[in-house]
Amino acid sequence: MPLKSGQRLRSQVCTTEVIVVRVPADDLELTCGGSPMVELGTDVPEGGTPAAGLDEGTLLGKRYTTDDADGTLELLVTKGGEGTLAGNGVPLVTKESKPLPSSD
Repeated sequence: MPLKSGQRLRSQVCTTEVIVVRVPADDLELTCGGSPMVELGTDVPEGGTPAAGLDEGTLLGKRYTTDDADGTLELLVTKGGEGTLAGNGVPLVTKESKPLPSSD
């Protein structure tokens, strides 16, 4: 599925929901808990569980990005869950906040 900024997605195996903040130029397979993410509002089967090793969870309000210098993909978690977010099979990392300048 092609990603676009502002798109709302949900996991098929846990309660994770995200908003796409920044998209890469190339297509990317976005997964959570080992299963592809789907549009918010899509019916998903009940009782799904994240795959072993992809169950570290997501935290509400945190931004997740690809582990590269420019962070080509950025997601904002609007509902946390048990699955691990990944792009093309590579787990995403929590984006670190930038320190504010000193006011001295």
